[in-house]
Amino acid sequence: MPFAENLIAFILAATLLTLTPGIDSALVLRTAAVEGRGQALRAALGINAGCLLWGAAVAFGLGALLAVSELAYNLLKYCGAAYLAWLGLNMLLRPRSSLAQVSGKAGANWFVRGLLGNLLNPKVGIFYVSFLPQFIPQGQPLIAWTFGLVGIHVAISLVWSLALIGATRPLAHLLRRAAVIKWLDRTTGLLFVLFAARLALSRR
Repeated sequence: MPFAENLIAFILAATLLTLTPGIDSALVLRTAAVEGRGQALRAALGINAGCLLWGAAVAFGLGALLAVSELAYNLLKYCGAAYLAWLGLNMLLRPRSSLAQVSGKAGANWFVRGLLGNLLNPKVGIFYVSFLPQFIPQGQPLIAWTFGLVGIHVAISLVWSLALIGATRPLAHLLRRAAVIKWLDRTTGLLFVLFAARLALSRR
């Protein structure tokens, strides 16, 4: 495909991928509703930092290791599933009923949670390994194009995250009620546990 067609096709595909409900959207929505917009933005930045690191891994060949090594893939997969299950069970068993004061350390923690949730999901690396090459024109520099396409995906994801965060603002008063906070924590926790089981049982 010509240069422009490659970019348009990738933007459309990346947008559809981003809009598909998943663990990232669930994390951003729950954090925006319970913790506030600042914390949700930190979580979104962590998620997208993970995408950039996966892009770097793929660009420099590390992502290809996951595509060919069953051991490496399974190790990362089970670590990711365990991490998601840990997050989910904490929300299920210890749901919050009020908004505690958020310190700078807690804010950084949401960035780390978003980052780890992304990095410990080998499917992101496999997706980039199998998906990105389709949109890189033949003869073009692989590393530059990989980073460029990942950058576009990250930009789309950030816009979507901001839209999700903004959507919670009109409902902020309702979403901060004790019963609603508990329900959001438990619902998100259940989703995380289900995603963990799906990841652990998934095949390539």
